[in-house]
Amino acid sequence: MGLLIGLVFISSAYAEMVGPVKGTLIVIGGGTVGAEIRGRFLELAGGEDATIVVIPTAGEGAEFPREAKLFKNVKLLHTRSRKVADTDEFVSPLRNARAVWISGGRQWRLADSYLGTKTHRELEALLARGGVIAGSSAGATIIGSYLVRGAREGNQVMMARGYEEGFGLLRNVAVDQHLIKRGRVKDLVQVVNTHPHLLGIGIDEATAIEVIGDRFKVLGESKVAIYEHGKPYYFLERGAWFDMAARKAVSSN
Repeated sequence: MGLLIGLVFISSAYAEMVGPVKGTLIVIGGGTVGAEIRGRFLELAGGEDATIVVIPTAGEGAEFPREAKLFKNVKLLHTRSRKVADTDEFVSPLRNARAVWISGGRQWRLADSYLGTKTHRELEALLARGGVIAGSSAGATIIGSYLVRGAREGNQVMMARGYEEGFGLLRNVAVDQHLIKRGRVKDLVQVVNTHPHLLGIGIDEATAIEVIGDRFKVLGESKVAIYEHGKPYYFLERGAWFDMAARKAVSSN
């Protein structure tokens, strides 16, 4: 059995399931979403005409996020109220959805609004029936089980008391974003050294990982970095596959 310490689940073995049992995650490092990432997401969503549920809550307001302009048919889902997020009426668009896009901004807004609510559970249910969830920037970080840069006072704080729990769609994982573009390459080192059970995944802009089960493939223009306690971090290039449970690069899925 694992131990529950604070907000972080510590596994007794890395070999347990890390990614979703069913469904797909597209975890994006922010910046420009290129044709490869957009195309793969829409393919999983059901094509160009698919309805995409976009969650813009990490942003400053309820503004139409720039990423939503990537899609023809968009349904916005937004609230700042946990009470509202925990109602059947609010989550009804998710119950028949096949694809969700979580936009960027500040991670704490997503945690405050949705963590542990019916909205959170419906995201899990969407994956369980084989759907796809994409998250970009803050929307990428909230997908992990350990939330980095969650502090209200500023996103330069990597580990913020009260804001260390993500949605857990990736278990025992911390996700960082804008990795190379914003000079963040070394920032996850302190996180995995403080929490040795965690796998750190840093994703640069215009880059994503496509997660299927415990494995992911690197998509896009730049690199993904892998962090483990006591080991040097290293980079994966576009097209590379990685097994998160075994914690090693693999030849293919």
